[in-house]
Amino acid sequence: MSNKVDQLLGQMRAAQGLAAKIGARIGAEAPEAAKPDFAAFLKSSIDQVNSVQKQAESMAVAFETGAKDVQLHDVMISLSKANVSFTQMVQVRNRLVSAYHDIMNMQV
Repeated sequence: MSNKVDQLLGQMRAAQGLAAKIGARIGAEAPEAAKPDFAAFLKSSIDQVNSVQKQAESMAVAFETGAKDVQLHDVMISLSKANVSFTQMVQVRNRLVSAYHDIMNMQV
């Protein structure tokens, strides 16, 4: 009985060693994961806010010129979305500026 247990333990240790070697090889061959780019994320967010504002402006102009397919409630909703988006972007900017000032005022 103990011979079977020892044999099974030996097989488990061999499998564990083999798995560790394969894992090390896979880790060495794996390309470095793409790092998130904060500048690209910020630019895409600003572009989204810009597109929302342009859409709201074009809807407002279309309503003012009398386009039949644009309703007042759609224009108001679009303008409200643009306002909320812009306000949120300003708050993010304020937080970034505040964090920058905090870092610059740190003593080294």
